[in-house]
Amino acid sequence: MKTLIEGLKQFQITLTESQQRQLRQYYDLLVKANQVMNLTAITEWEEVLVKHYLDSLSIAAVMDLNQVKSVIDVGTGAGFPGMVLKIAFPHLQITLLDSLNKRVRFLNDVIQALQLEGITAIHGRAEETGRMPEHREQYDLCVSRAVANLSTLAEYCMPFVKVDGIFCAYKGSGGMEELKGAERAISMLSGALVSADQLLLPNSDITRVLIRIQKEKPVSGKYPRRAGLPAKEPLV
Repeated sequence: MKTLIEGLKQFQITLTESQQRQLRQYYDLLVKANQVMNLTAITEWEEVLVKHYLDSLSIAAVMDLNQVKSVIDVGTGAGFPGMVLKIAFPHLQITLLDSLNKRVRFLNDVIQALQLEGITAIHGRAEETGRMPEHREQYDLCVSRAVANLSTLAEYCMPFVKVDGIFCAYKGSGGMEELKGAERAISMLSGALVSADQLLLPNSDITRVLIRIQKEKPVSGKYPRRAGLPAKEPLV
């Protein structure tokens, strides 16, 4: 846990003993479930601390999460970054969205085991869920660490964001290059670039690019397009 505690100083985050226990319990549940389903290729404790926990919380380097209330994590997978954000910032009302039901069942097991409140895991595709009135333009912040190019990811995520809210994409070292190719798509989806920040994850040589896009007006009813199309034919 020392790796995490020291690393979080860079993001000005201090965890209580209770939060540290929850993160340890989350890890134990993750490793156990990973034996029967493919949740993550990263299972060593120290690696999880950096590549999942510190990475998930790196958004605190560029945003004041105390000013945020509602968050949706699109393509959450095993719960990164959304579950970690909930543990570190308990006031957040978080929705975890994933297209695989077995992952959603795992996330619900974690929520129950950690006795978390104000967090829900739901099964669905972003293209369909983003058209539902109970989710469309309902969130202050949409985060995603999903593996999709930024044009595709913006089409998945921008419909969930309230006007004046933020979509933050967690990208790798090629994030700046992706941003160049996604500028028109972002504009078509009523977004405007706030910032693209590059940082090294603490205790590593891993580059993380955090791209923040603000929603300027409601997204056209044309978006998101039908399931599969944003990935197959990204907006350019």
